[in-house]
Amino acid sequence: MTAGGKSSTPDPGAGGYLKHGIAVVLLDTIVLFALAWLLPGFAIDGIWAGVATAVLIGLLNAIVWPLVVRLTLPVAVVSLGLGALLLNAAIVGLVLTELPWLRFDGFFEAALVALLLSLGTTILAPMLAFEQDSRWYLRTVRRQVEKGGLVNDLPGTGYLFIEIDGLAHDVLRRALASGNAPNLSRLVRGGSHRLRGWETDWSSQTGACQAGILHGSNSDMPAFRWWEKDSDRAIVTNHPKDAAEIERRHSNGEGLLANDGASRANILSGDAPHCQLTMSTILDRRDKLGRDYAAYFSRPFAVVGTGFSALVELVSERISAIRARRSGVEPAIHRGFTYSVMRAWSTVIQLDLQVSAVISDLMAGRPAIYTTFLAYDEVAHHSGIERPETLTALRKVDRAIGRLLKVLPEAPRPYRVIVLSDHGQSQGETFLDRYGESLEDLVSGLAGGAAIAELDGDDEARAYLRASVAEASTEESATGKTIKVATGGRLAEEEMNGGDPETGDLVEDGSLPELVVMASGNLGLVSFPREPGRITLEGLEEKYPGLVDGLAAHPGIGFLLVDTAASGGVVIGEAGRLHLETGRVEGVDPLIPFGENARRHVERTHRFSTCPDIVLNSTYWEDLDEVAAFEELVGSHGGLGGTQSHPFVLHPAELEWPVDPVLGAETIYRIFTRWMGTDGVPAPDRVRAQG
Repeated sequence: MTAGGKSSTPDPGAGGYLKHGIAVVLLDTIVLFALAWLLPGFAIDGIWAGVATAVLIGLLNAIVWPLVVRLTLPVAVVSLGLGALLLNAAIVGLVLTELPWLRFDGFFEAALVALLLSLGTTILAPMLAFEQDSRWYLRTVRRQVEKGGLVNDLPGTGYLFIEIDGLAHDVLRRALASGNAPNLSRLVRGGSHRLRGWETDWSSQTGACQAGILHGSNSDMPAFRWWEKDSDRAIVTNHPKDAAEIERRHSNGEGLLANDGASRANILSGDAPHCQLTMSTILDRRDKLGRDYAAYFSRPFAVVGTGFSALVELVSERISAIRARRSGVEPAIHRGFTYSVMRAWSTVIQLDLQVSAVISDLMAGRPAIYTTFLAYDEVAHHSGIERPETLTALRKVDRAIGRLLKVLPEAPRPYRVIVLSDHGQSQGETFLDRYGESLEDLVSGLAGGAAIAELDGDDEARAYLRASVAEASTEESATGKTIKVATGGRLAEEEMNGGDPETGDLVEDGSLPELVVMASGNLGLVSFPREPGRITLEGLEEKYPGLVDGLAAHPGIGFLLVDTAASGGVVIGEAGRLHLETGRVEGVDPLIPFGENARRHVERTHRFSTCPDIVLNSTYWEDLDEVAAFEELVGSHGGLGGTQSHPFVLHPAELEWPVDPVLGAETIYRIFTRWMGTDGVPAPDRVRAQG
């Protein structure tokens, strides 16, 4: 399916806009009389007085709101629009006190009426099917990007890549059939798109997968977080400083988005010159980040709808958590209030900001746009991959995609839409809940009580929330200065120094830790920072006798990978060993439960220069389709086992998909760049060379 380039939506004309205006006035009139009935300090002298007030408020908002947003954009960004909304209410309220047909006890009541009127209208408007992304709004966005000189007028078809973080191929298939993704279902049922599956590398997580998809290279990325002996520190993918370093290593300037593309809410940029909420570019100094948010704040009271929806989401999560706890749903983890806030951020606020940013990119005619919707992944981590609240999050993402599909006909160029996931998730009771001890405790005990550094980091929603504020504070403008003052300048400084200070790399006396244990879903990494290079199995058995055998014998560990001086990489399980160099098996091959490509994936990681001393993967229980995460997550990803390694690509049917199985994120990059090359988007030289 290719859409855009010429509007397929008829212009409503003066009559259409008049009808819309009359509907808004009638709605505002109803809300005004409802407020007069509810508030003792407010009265209206008759129905025509209410209509006249509604008309006047509409005109005031049309005039005042754009001026308020323009003058208070720094405060609007910091407060997600609340500051501008309150100021607008105060101005409108001041005018209302001068109207002779209205009676107020004071200015406060007038401002409150103006505020509640916008809130009531925002809540009721969707019930009357008012268009969320109207032609008027899209034309406003178009004028903004034209005024900023941001329009790309070069010919050719554009590509819109929409990533649904963490959604497995099989989960999406069931969602298409059950009605939990109606907009995506229409693409498939209508014949415009085909649904394909592919397989990730061993490290089934966003950092490695996006490095492969966006830059064509994800070598030396064994997990979401790992200890790097060359630099004597931990690398955590969703820390801006580390993301920037990862991109520096993997980018050669030929990323998927290098041709005037846009990156919105990703880990890496794909070499896009236009970035927002992209971890690898968060700390880059920029001139006017605020204009990236202008589309969001240009709609009168858009923030009211977002704020109200976020509040509903927060309350809904608290109810869901209580219900799950009382009903004894398993597997389950504790879901506190902080997570409720993070869920509201990822499923409502960030989603709205992303959609607005992508709409601006479409109106600007960007040749390639890539955005990652985090909502499903965040909820699946805490609730499970197909629980009711998780499918609700998926429906929100589907609606967001539906909004973008409706905008395409208004774009200045035609677009091909590709929806994909970077990995899936696998569900299961956590390692700690199953066995009463964490991986850190197990390793420390088997290693004779060795001093251990336990290095964790932010979950993705929290990381993006911190990063969004840090990014805004780097802007060289009044917006950036305001945010920097509001946060005390701490966030940007912390992200520059590596992120959350709780993930410090050193033990108390300032020396390197003896032992580091890190987790990436059901993938565990054990490193000995004081040992030069990668310690071999022989060295481990000499220094920590019983450690490797104890790990391999544990019922919650499916297999582990170590290097040997005698025969290279060896995969060890409870009942056998696999020698990677020769393929020789002693006993039972420990990789059998993990699929026919498991050896390829493990052998590739073994060759990484950053491969930890011990890499281990949890057991996979096929009957329940479960793994055991080494983090406190119900749905997890990062290793092998279950649907976490099997994401999807939903692509236009006319584009050719390879006949052979698609393995690894780097292959996805080559497929995408070939497609783009056929539509006039220059393909990198290395892709042309490969064919």
